[in-house]
Amino acid sequence: MSSFETPHETGRGFGLSSREVQVIGGASVLMAINVAVMYAVATTPLAQVNEYLFAAPIIGAVVYGAAIMAGQYVAQRGVEGGDMGIAFVGMVLLQLAFGIFGAGVLRFAPRESQLTILGITAVVVALMTAVISGYVYARSKTFESWGTYAGYAFIGGLVAILIGTFVQPVLLAGFVLIFLGFLLRLGYEIWRVRDNRDASVALQTIGVYVAVAGVFVHVLQLVMRYALSQR
Repeated sequence: MSSFETPHETGRGFGLSSREVQVIGGASVLMAINVAVMYAVATTPLAQVNEYLFAAPIIGAVVYGAAIMAGQYVAQRGVEGGDMGIAFVGMVLLQLAFGIFGAGVLRFAPRESQLTILGITAVVVALMTAVISGYVYARSKTFESWGTYAGYAFIGGLVAILIGTFVQPVLLAGFVLIFLGFLLRLGYEIWRVRDNRDASVALQTIGVYVAVAGVFVHVLQLVMRYALSQR
């Protein structure tokens, strides 16, 4: 990726800084662990949690949303306070939240197809991340508004899911809005990595990981739907 002139610095040139490489590498490792968790949990009773939580879709959305927010908050507070034990607890919460949800989606596929489905999902998410990153790095502008829009998308998605709990066709709008929220959040987090160079590498890594994981579980649902339609 390359960076053109931004409002914060000119003449940066091409290539990634060591800090950016650390953030990307850290988020990639966390996401790889999460994929492994999804695959491992898919054959356990935990994979059936979605079935109970999403009996009323708004309950599932609120529970997972709260778990993700709590995990990110705890992890970030641990990093900021220099308490790696607390940060680890937060990361475990995030890994379990995304991992159990992803496993619940994956469990409907035959075991022999699950690694392929995860692999296809990973490739699609990597391509989407590359496109968003390329756009952010090519634009000499702030993307702070994307964080705000992401918040609106999440709220709109929850409202749509609440309505969809009683009027099922509206659930699709909820899925689209939450998915859009994570995509916008990913663009916002990438912008923060690009421009906030004095920020903590660990905090930025957590932010990018959460956004990528959110995109991943949504793409996973689409890949699963396609795979099942081919059976």
